[in-house]
Amino acid sequence: MIKGRLLIIAGSDSGGGAGIQADIKTATCFGVFATTAITALTAQNTLGVQGIFDVPPAFIAQQIQSVLTDIGTDAIKTGMLHSRAVIETVVNSLQQYAPNALLVVDPVMVAKGGAPLLQPDAIDTLKNLLLPRATLVTPNIPEAEILSGMKICTPQDMQTAGERILGLGCQAVLMKGGHLEGETLVDYLITPQATHAFTAQKHHTRHTHGTGCTYAAAIAAGLAQNLPLTQAVTTAHAFVQRAIKNAPNLGQGQGPLGHQPLP
Repeated sequence: MIKGRLLIIAGSDSGGGAGIQADIKTATCFGVFATTAITALTAQNTLGVQGIFDVPPAFIAQQIQSVLTDIGTDAIKTGMLHSRAVIETVVNSLQQYAPNALLVVDPVMVAKGGAPLLQPDAIDTLKNLLLPRATLVTPNIPEAEILSGMKICTPQDMQTAGERILGLGCQAVLMKGGHLEGETLVDYLITPQATHAFTAQKHHTRHTHGTGCTYAAAIAAGLAQNLPLTQAVTTAHAFVQRAIKNAPNLGQGQGPLGHQPLP
């Protein structure tokens, strides 16, 4: 039974591990109906990104308009928005058709294999136009370093950087700690009112492709079902841990997760 609608604005991953494909799988596991506006096509697999084909901004806008003027949405999740023109198009479209929608921004900048997915001149546009509209921003540590302008080496650094990103105008920041050393990894949900910690043991596996996309999509799915933000993050955190444990062991490189509903 469908409960909730989620518009996903992101790039396509031909290998099925990240991007639109991972987001649709995630929404489906939560019983949420997924619609999409595809921003770019990528030729990629577990070994990396072999090519990127940009979707014209006008057609991205048309996809968003088509979905929102008919089906509507309960939440929106953005992923790969690779250029200044794309970000401006998305912001203008949301302002016109869904100005009050809950918005989860996954500030995708670099693919798991190292390929750049955000043009350098688009970073300021992301910070100045999109982040102030966000209900939640979900950076990993390399992304958070760029957004905050500081080096992150410790959990305290994560919290400081998260507070800086919060100062850009978003309502909340989820600082993901997967890039730090240690066997216990901590994510911090930072809001103006409080900071919540989510811990997990490190998984020693190469099958983590699409973790960030999946995490953000799972949170957005929870918000689409009217879960409070902290509960949506709690559920999404558990979903991602389960997906990593159930990875299908595909490919020769960074393999995809195993998307399965929580019991």
